[in-house]
Amino acid sequence: MRALSVLGYIMFGSNDEVMILLAALHMAGIWRILQKSGLQGWWSLFPGAREYQLSRCAGREPEGRIYSLITVGEAVLNVWLSGNSHWLLDLDSSTMDGRIFRVFMLLILILSLEFARWIYGIRVWSGLTGVYGVRKRWLLLCLTSYTQFIPALIWGFNRKYQPAWKVEDLREEMARLATSGSATVMDEGLTVNLKERSATEFFQKKVLLRDIHMSIPQGHMVLLLGGSGAGKTTYLNAINGYEKADAEVMLNGNNLYTQYKKIKYEVGFVPQSEMMRNKDTVLNTLLDAAKLRLPKDVSGRQRRERVDEVMDIFGLKPVKNNLVEKLSGGQKKRLSISMEFISNPSLFILDEPDSGLDGVMARELFEQLRKIADTGKIVIVITHTPDRVIDLFDDVIVLAKDSARTGRLAYYGSIEDAKAFFQRDTMEQIVKSVNRKEEGGDGLADEYVMKYAEVQHA
Repeated sequence: MRALSVLGYIMFGSNDEVMILLAALHMAGIWRILQKSGLQGWWSLFPGAREYQLSRCAGREPEGRIYSLITVGEAVLNVWLSGNSHWLLDLDSSTMDGRIFRVFMLLILILSLEFARWIYGIRVWSGLTGVYGVRKRWLLLCLTSYTQFIPALIWGFNRKYQPAWKVEDLREEMARLATSGSATVMDEGLTVNLKERSATEFFQKKVLLRDIHMSIPQGHMVLLLGGSGAGKTTYLNAINGYEKADAEVMLNGNNLYTQYKKIKYEVGFVPQSEMMRNKDTVLNTLLDAAKLRLPKDVSGRQRRERVDEVMDIFGLKPVKNNLVEKLSGGQKKRLSISMEFISNPSLFILDEPDSGLDGVMARELFEQLRKIADTGKIVIVITHTPDRVIDLFDDVIVLAKDSARTGRLAYYGSIEDAKAFFQRDTMEQIVKSVNRKEEGGDGLADEYVMKYAEVQHA
């Protein structure tokens, strides 16, 4: 009976017989859920491990790590309190003020842990509703530990409810499909074979991007799509050499990483934020950019000719003597782009160049980028309003976060083929299809990552 009392404390903070029964039912249901997902059921016997393994079944492993730590903390606190209640009420060792302070601080700790556990628990159980294909109203039974045993038992023991995928099978399939391919290096154009881009957070390796392979021919204007956190900017930074990855990036037969000094003028990158001095004129801004972006052996006369040419291309000659601070939003965007286009790059990358522009001005800007691509350049663009200019693009890259929160390639190809692949009519609908459900999406990232890998390996 002592063991059952401890069980009650671990699960519900009580040794009441009813609570002990609910704890046993809860663990029995989770045991079966784990088994259905290809995991060992006995993990349900251990606090912390139970929550983590359940999060793997739900496709919410990152949340599960925190969920498990909170659960262990609560379990340790409950067991400790069951044998140390005198610590709060010991009249001989505490003044009244001291006891009140102890109770207050303990109450804050308990409420904080309970609230955090509730938040992360809901995220995990919300994931399970998607895995089992049930309606969101099931979450009403998952709001408290006292009712979670109901969906756990039903999903676990009723054969009608089967998970959409098994944890180990999915992981093995994702790894098998993703690691066996690479793009053929082209003599002309951009070839990217990115194995991994990772970073260290809280002393732990975090994989930001994995297994992205593609070849982009010259003269193509390419749209880069993906939801928030899918790794779009990280991917662009890996391509332009700003943040090196475990990758081979080849531009017109040259390795961007190992031959960077040779081809650095061949890559133009326009970030989302504008970096210009407001008190400079348009002309002086571009002349300064020419000094930085053009090779040292280019003469002053040649720099001035290139600046005049770029001002013609982007319609800046009428305002060449105006101060930057006096320009309109559209003019500032064109100036920002012109600064990078000074070097006449073969690869031109732009991160949300239409940010802050209305539809007409954005259209004009993208039409100019289309003309640049038509001269044989590769233009890669991120935009959050793709459908209003989608007719100007040749191809689309779709990045998506998989169940491990790693950016993966869900598609690369023509616009029309992308619509057929995703069975969606617009680019916004495609992004929605790969976004996680808690982000307002359809939660189909893993499905499309595997589908695209299978198509590539067919």
